[in-house]
Amino acid sequence: QVQPVESGGGSVQAGGSLRLSCAAPYSNRLAWFRQRPGKEREGVAAISTAGGRTYYAASAGGRFTISQDKRKNMVYLHMNSLQPEDTAMYYCAASDGKTYGGSWAASYEYAYWGQGTQVTVSS
Repeated sequence: QVQPVESGGGSVQAGGSLRLSCAAPYSNRLAWFRQRPGKEREGVAAISTAGGRTYYAASAGGRFTISQDKRKNMVYLHMNSLQPEDTAMYYCAASDGKTYGGSWAASYEYAYWGQGTQVTVSS
């Protein structure tokens, strides 16, 4: 398996929670991106699989947590206190182990992408 496969999206009320799951290929770094309507794709969170170091966008605001299960090759995004502005297509991405000079949030740092899972938050 090379392409990540996401699941867990859905519709929730503001203040609710969701957990996104991603069956990911082996990679040194896995990340979650999102693309909100009319916006560019943005990095939300990432994790270095070896040491477990995590990275978050300011927009995650302490509400989102990225985690991994190495035995299952899974990565998760736990999202709490969801707001309508979190409505987006969420994508799982995996690095190919190479560095292209960008930060963890640069989409070009990731070679493998899932199809995305939709998250809709209503007020």
